[in-house]
Amino acid sequence: MDGSQRIAVIGAGSWGTALAQLLAEKGYGVDLWVYEPELCETIRRTRENDYYLKGFRLSDNIAPSTDLAGTVRDHSMLVMVVPSHVYRSVASLMVPHLEKGCILVSATKGIENDTLLTMSGIWEELLPPFLEAHVVTLAGPSFAREVMQKTPTAVTVAADSLSTAEKVQRIFHTPTFRVYTSRDKVGVELAGALKNVIALAAGACDGLGYGHNTRAALITRGLAEITRLGVKMGAHPMTFAGLSGIGDLLLTCTGDLSRNRTVGYRLGRGEKLADILADMRMVAEGVKTSKSVYHLARKMDVEMPISEQIYKVLYEGKDPRQAVRDLMERDLKSEMEFPLGAQ
Repeated sequence: MDGSQRIAVIGAGSWGTALAQLLAEKGYGVDLWVYEPELCETIRRTRENDYYLKGFRLSDNIAPSTDLAGTVRDHSMLVMVVPSHVYRSVASLMVPHLEKGCILVSATKGIENDTLLTMSGIWEELLPPFLEAHVVTLAGPSFAREVMQKTPTAVTVAADSLSTAEKVQRIFHTPTFRVYTSRDKVGVELAGALKNVIALAAGACDGLGYGHNTRAALITRGLAEITRLGVKMGAHPMTFAGLSGIGDLLLTCTGDLSRNRTVGYRLGRGEKLADILADMRMVAEGVKTSKSVYHLARKMDVEMPISEQIYKVLYEGKDPRQAVRDLMERDLKSEMEFPLGAQ
């Protein structure tokens, strides 16, 4: 793919807009699908996404549209950045218009509630074999606003084919946006989705007034249970020590721009979930993902105590302080999954 070709970005939230701007500034023509007609018109008129990423002028190389079929058609690369709960419905509408052999870059972090599938799993169900499409996952510690500000950032792209991952790597790489490759698509996707659940817990602990000790312990043990599930599902354990694992987990659990941490913080301060969500325009993916993770852990018979407590706080009305007490009073055990010397 050369700079004269156009790339479609599906979804004009903060992250979709940031990725569209990154590609446009590299010289690619970007067709940006915008769900809201009024936002689409605003972007055309003012060159600013004042819904989700206020304060940045968007490149003239970005062409916004509300026509999904028209945006998808005749593109060899598409970047999917819609919320996980509408991912399947939007993808289903896209399939008839996809070009044979196209590359689908998924930048959405979540797990579908009903099927417990990752976003690439949804594509695998929907894509007919004759399309020969390639699904790539992009994840890592990357707040959209900081990417727009050209703060040095590093992410990972994962694909079944290393050559496909390297192609996407070259297209997205800039002097301030470094891209690494991986073939562990399962691990990268799970890490990106599950860190949002742990971020809810980290935010709740901060909202409750606990200190740095608590947050550090929670992040560390959160990574342990994310890794436990990932390995059970076929991921490489070292993926969780990488950018999409500990990197994204640290960012989302500690950064003030983290929507998931913010939701958790407000829960810890005693606010009701419904009131918090009603007050937010952007999606906190961890809220829905926590339900998927709770059921996925049970299905896979994997112990995930932090994720379980977050599910109970969100969906069973459990008091966050009681959730912390229950975590602290669990049966004592070894920190290591496998004792030294075990074969």
